Amino acid sequence: MSQNSMEMCPGIPRSRTVVAVILEWRGKIALFRRSHLLSHDQGLWHCITGYVEENTPAHQQVIDELFEETGLRTEDLHSLRKGPDLVINDTQNQAWRIHTYVAHTKNRRLRIDWEHDTYRWTSPNKTKRFTNRVPWLDTILQANGYVI
Repeated sequence: MSQNSMEMCPGIPRSRTVVAVILEWRGKIALFRRSHLLSHDQGLWHCITGYVEENTPAHQQVIDELFEETGLRTEDLHSLRKGPDLVINDTQNQAWRIHTYVAHTKNRRLRIDWEHDTYRWTSPNKTKRFTNRVPWLDTILQANGYVI
């Protein structure tokens, strides 16, 4: 999203601008369980996320987050597709700007960092079996064309 288009979302500070990446391998998506070392969403399943840092384009933040949270590099990806930009309200009714992406990986094995306890590959239509997922995950998946 360009600087001008970011200004088109008045009232949403940069501190509430994030990327959300759906990681796919052979038709399955990866869900990651948030570590108890984090201050929010502990123990909940989600996709790869990260705050968009100052002076960093969203697509570069995606590359950085994938490496930090899964060990994947650009050469480990078949493709990286930009999805829709969304505005989602959190439980305190604060709006968040979310740049969504879908990354298709060549690698089934991931090297997760301290932000996650574990990860699982699942069919998109089976994500509802993960009852303790973040409330916004379904919105991200559906916005990117997944049937859940």
